[in-house]
Order: sequence, then structure tokens, then C-alpha cells
Amino acid sequence: MSFAKFKKLIKPWMLPIAMLLGVVLHEYIGYVAFLSRYLIFIMLLITYCRLKASDFHVGTYIGWLLLVQIVGAVALYFLLAPLDPVVAQGIFICVFCPTATAAPVITGMLGGSVAKVATYSLFSHLSVAFLTPPILSYIGAGAHIGFMDSLMAIAINVLPLILGPLVVALLLERFAPRAHDAISTHQGLSFYIWAVALLIVVGNSVSFLMREPASEIPNMCILALGAFVVCVLQFWLGRKIGRRYGDPISGAQSLGQKNTVLAIWLTITYMNPLASAAPAAYVAWHNIVNSWQIIRHEKAKTA
Repeated sequence: MSFAKFKKLIKPWMLPIAMLLGVVLHEYIGYVAFLSRYLIFIMLLITYCRLKASDFHVGTYIGWLLLVQIVGAVALYFLLAPLDPVVAQGIFICVFCPTATAAPVITGMLGGSVAKVATYSLFSHLSVAFLTPPILSYIGAGAHIGFMDSLMAIAINVLPLILGPLVVALLLERFAPRAHDAISTHQGLSFYIWAVALLIVVGNSVSFLMREPASEIPNMCILALGAFVVCVLQFWLGRKIGRRYGDPISGAQSLGQKNTVLAIWLTITYMNPLASAAPAAYVAWHNIVNSWQIIRHEKAKTA
């Protein structure tokens, strides 16, 4: 079997394999966990290098998707916080976190508009970059070190991580167009980098959750179930919004496929770490949906 055939055969199964390896190798993931933020940076850089002014499809649908992502997340938090603050934090981050950097790649594989998803990914990440410091300072770390100190600490860590790749992409386009073009023509790398990041983040989450006492298992199950519900809802709402504008696939992937690497990092760093069980479960849920969609799409193409 040639490498090209092997690559085509294994690609639909890459995400389940990465998650399985993360579970199996969780004891060793701590040695490479620091790579998560660098992988996030690289994936965003690859995505942003693809975007050009002519690719932007800014429309009303972006406003509707952002409304679900931002307002929906905050509304769910305030709805659930009186019942259980940890569950509220976990469900909040599953909705609030931006579109996955590999979402344009998956969208392209499914026949949707890569440009639309890449455009929304940019707006989604920029929104999170500016809103994360005040919101997480209020609902998470602010209770421990003070709102303003927390605001500054989160801003210093989050803004460069999300805005830095955009600045680098713009600088490359202006001063090193060949390098910019080389990166933009290798968008498929995002998928494989995402698989590595997924392996790390799943392993890290499993390691953390296994250290929790048995008494927390019911809370973890509630968080996992809540993540499943909001995952299905976001794919469904995204598809409905996308269908109104002629592209249900792009709408579903924009809203349902999340940057869970960033979500888990934000949760463990700035909120109650136990709440990371929700985005950790979301890793499984949205990748199960993606894997099912890819396999179904490949079978349809073959047929």
C-alpha cells in the first residue's frame, strides 16, 4: 500500500486514534503538556495565513453565530450558577470557546465553505480574546486574587496567544510573502497538528481527572452529560443558521466544532479545574460527530 493510500485510509480515523492514545499514554503526557499553547499558536497562524481580504464572507450569519457563542454562554452560566457553580463554568466554556482551528479543514473535507468557517473562526477568536479577561475574572479567578489583578493576568496570557498569530500572519504577508504563501498552501497541517494537540489535551485531562477523589465522579458525569447536550445543540443550531444562508455544513462546524485545547487550558488555568471535565468530554463528543460525518461523507463519495 502506498503512503498516499494509507494516509487517505487513516485520515478519517485520526481523531479517535489521537483520543485513544491520549487516554492510554496519559501518565506520560505531563512531560509534553507545555506544548499545548505553542500548538494553539501554530494552528492559529496556519489558519490566519489562509485568510485574505477577498476570502472574507462577512454576513448576518456571523452575528447570529456569535450571539449563540457569547450571549448563549453567559446566559447558560447565570442560569446554572445558582444550582452548581462548577457545572456552570464547565458548560459556559463549552459554548464560549471559539471555533476549532482545524474546523476549516474538516469543513473542506465535508464539502462546506472553508472561507466562511475561516472567517468566522477569526471573529470567534477575536471575540474570545477580548472578552475572556473580564468574563473569566468575574466567574473564575477574580474570586481568588481580585478582579483587576485577575483581569491583567488573564489578558497578558490570553491576548498574545490568540492575537499573536494574526499579527505574525499580517507581518509575513507584508514582509515575507513567500513564507506566507508557503504556510497558506499547507492548511492540511492544521489537521495533524490538531491531532497531536488533541492527544496531549486528552491525556492531560485524563491525568487530572483521575487524581480527583471518587466523590467527584457524579459531578464529572453531570459535566460530561451537559457537554454532550450543548455539543448536539450547537451543531444543530449552527446547521439551522447555516441553512438560512445556504451553507448548513459551515454553520454547523463553525458553532459545533470547538477549540477544546484552548478551552481546557483556560478552564484549568483560570477556573475551577474540575470544570475541565466538561470541555474534556466535549473533545470526545465533537470529534465523534466529526469522525461520523467524515466517514459518512467518504462512503457517500465512494458510492
